Parts: sequence; C-alpha cells; structure tokens
Amino acid sequence: MKECIILAGGLGTRLRSAVPDLPKCMAPVAGKPFLAYVIDYFHKQGIERFIFSLGYMHEAIEAFLQEQYPHLDIQTTIEQEPLGTGGAIKLACSKAKEKDVLVLNGDTIFTIQLDQLATFHTSHAADCTLSLKPMQQFDRYGVVELMEDHRISDFREKQYYESGYINGGVYALNVASFLQETLPEKFSFEKDYLEKLYAQRNMYGLAQDAYFIDIGIPADYAKANQEFGTMSF
Repeated sequence: MKECIILAGGLGTRLRSAVPDLPKCMAPVAGKPFLAYVIDYFHKQGIERFIFSLGYMHEAIEAFLQEQYPHLDIQTTIEQEPLGTGGAIKLACSKAKEKDVLVLNGDTIFTIQLDQLATFHTSHAADCTLSLKPMQQFDRYGVVELMEDHRISDFREKQYYESGYINGGVYALNVASFLQETLPEKFSFEKDYLEKLYAQRNMYGLAQDAYFIDIGIPADYAKANQEFGTMSF
C-alpha cells in the first residue's frame, strides 16, 4: 500500500483554547507541527503518495507542505464547505491512483505496522479494514466487536468498558467499492458508511497494540507535548 489520504480539514473547536490560530493538525508538539509526525511515520512505513483533504485554514497547511516536504508526491483537495469525514474521503478518492488507499486523520497518530494491515486487507478482499486499538478501562470511545474471522459484528456506543477494541481512525479502503456506494455529498464516514453498511459489506477489523494518541482535546494535546520529546516513532 503506497498511497494515503490524510484528513486535515477539521475546525478543531475543542482544541481552540490551547491552539487558537492554527488548524488542529498544525498544533506544535515538541517543536514541530503534529502533522509532521504523521507524515514522517507513514512515509517510513512505505507511503509514497499523500492526498491531503483540506478545508479550514488550508493555506497554512499548503504552505507548510510546500516548504517542508517539496520532495514528496503530494496532492490536495479543498472542501469549499464542510463535507463530513465521508464526503472529504470521497472527494480525496477522486485523486487516488491505487486500488486500495490508507485513510487516516491528521490530528491522530496510531503507529500501526502498515505491511500487516495491507496484507490482511488484500488477502480478505475487504472493502474496508479498520485498525483497532486494544484499550483498558475507558469511557471516551465506543468499541468495535469482531467475529472469529475478524469481520465486524457490531459498533457499540461510548460508555465505560473494562476492555475492548476502539476504532483507531486508520483504514485500508478499497477505492472502487467505496465510490460505488450511493452516499450523499456530505456524510459521516463512521456513522453513514461503517456503522450502517458493515453487515452488508466486507468490513474487517485488525487489532494492533501500538502507540495511539488523538490531540483533539487539550488534555491529550498536553500529553503529546510531554511524550513526543522523548519518543522516536
């Protein structure tokens, strides 16, 4: 898997108190924009072509990419109005060249092993494979339940769980099957595609117990600043 879509168009309203003048993915963490960690990690994992789905303050992200990553194969799509995660992915898929693409969020890092995800996804002829993070004693996330063959059996709502798999926001997606879906221009990838269609489509989950952080709230943004200074991905 050589191509990925990075969703980087969100308003970042929950993080506005900590980072008022930047898109969420550009929030500085241990001396550089968070997005740089995402790009660098997945480039090392084998991604050669990046499609950035942009919206809010897209000029700042475009300037950063041009300055810091002139050597990378970078494409961009820009939402003129918010399209939801699904609409943003659909728009970005129009620029995809590969049969399968990696989809991830610019404000989250989940250090999966891409070769494992790609091998699993292709060997199961999946429409979409979710990267799942095992968690203990949590209430901030819903859980994804799997059958024995790793097919998704259910999405359960946020509440307290002793343990479970959460959706890590990193997906292997078959572009053609996704674009064939009858979906509106604006929609939620999670609610309107994954949760509504998992029972009728080849959707799987693959758990990897790797590092995961979402900087969408100030507490986790502060945690990232503490941790990233001493980590190497």
